[in-house]
Amino acid sequence: MERMAEAVPDADEQQLQHFLSNSAWDERAVLDQVALEASGLLGSGEDTALLIDESGLTKKGKHSAGVARQWNGRLGKQDNCQVGVFSALSRGSLSTLIDVRLFLPKGWVNDGKRCDAAGVPKDARQKKTKPELALEMVRYNRQLGVRFGWVGADGLYGNDPAFLRCLDNDGEVFLADVHKAQRVYLEDPDLHVPPTPAGKNGRPRSKLVAKSKPIRVDDWMQAQPEKSWEKINLRGSTKGKMRIEFLHRRVWLWDKKESQAHCWHLLIRREIERPSEIKYSLSNAPEETTPIRLARMQAQRYWVERSFQDGKSHVGLNDYQVRGWRGWHHHMALVMMAMLFMLKERVTTKEDIPLLSCADIEILLTHFLPRRDVTTDEVIRQMEVRHSQRQASIDQAFARERVSRGLDPPPPVTK
Repeated sequence: MERMAEAVPDADEQQLQHFLSNSAWDERAVLDQVALEASGLLGSGEDTALLIDESGLTKKGKHSAGVARQWNGRLGKQDNCQVGVFSALSRGSLSTLIDVRLFLPKGWVNDGKRCDAAGVPKDARQKKTKPELALEMVRYNRQLGVRFGWVGADGLYGNDPAFLRCLDNDGEVFLADVHKAQRVYLEDPDLHVPPTPAGKNGRPRSKLVAKSKPIRVDDWMQAQPEKSWEKINLRGSTKGKMRIEFLHRRVWLWDKKESQAHCWHLLIRREIERPSEIKYSLSNAPEETTPIRLARMQAQRYWVERSFQDGKSHVGLNDYQVRGWRGWHHHMALVMMAMLFMLKERVTTKEDIPLLSCADIEILLTHFLPRRDVTTDEVIRQMEVRHSQRQASIDQAFARERVSRGLDPPPPVTK
């Protein structure tokens, strides 16, 4: 905030800090407005996707809401971070973040004092998995009136059977990646209750069993001849056409608890230039959906990563120093509002400036927005303010040390 106040005319660092961390404005109202306006720009029936993904935001210390040593996908390892589960609205090459849920690890949910200190609301102190948070967002945005034709997610969510089945029961079309160990039935498992053997005492059997055994999706892939792979050009890119190969088959899934199996699409994709990179996906799209459309749907998930890239590189998605629950959500709402602005600029100028990017918009804003006059007196004033703040911090540190050593009495407690 100090750096902002040095650049923005008539800005005050303390007012900005209060606005972000403590002011009572409702971030949910802002996020809802962002989602609905994004839907007006991108919502066009079956070609628009609601993409789900999480992002780890590196943080030091243990006081920031939800911070813990947990998986940080951006770094590819365990790290001290906060994790947000995000949703992005996407159509074609356009995508923008519209909603988020902060993931609370178990250590937070079970620590009331820690939650109180970070301002975590009482109704948010529940242990929810990331797929549960994702389902919450899908349902919320559907009820809000956001228009999307299907839901896309990576393997973290695709490997949660409850998540996929809830989407299916809600009438949502999904395409979700799964792990290579995912098991499927190649034929209808024909669920039935086997007869009780003659002469055996006890209750009659009531548990359903399948007449066949499931197979891992990677084992099925390995058994397919090379000629079974189909080739298509997915889309153009800055490096030319993106060409992939894919396998497709209708398969059945059963979790051994349901009364009937689900018949869904299995899509396996590999890039021609990098054949070792293989993705496995399941979709409950209508049976007549073509494999090529499924392949394009699977490729659409790339754009949520671009949304994260744009948010972090040009709008400050991961550049914040707030600790509280309210401040974190305020920051995310403001980031998504800024991303919506960039989306609108790209849509409205598409005919005249088809290659306009978020980086371009950032450069233009840096040039055209008014800035505080940087006179010699202003440079000296800003330096004196920084020195004053630094000296106050040093003095406080020495004062605490003297108290801890018993050289000075502790300061009086103020109410």
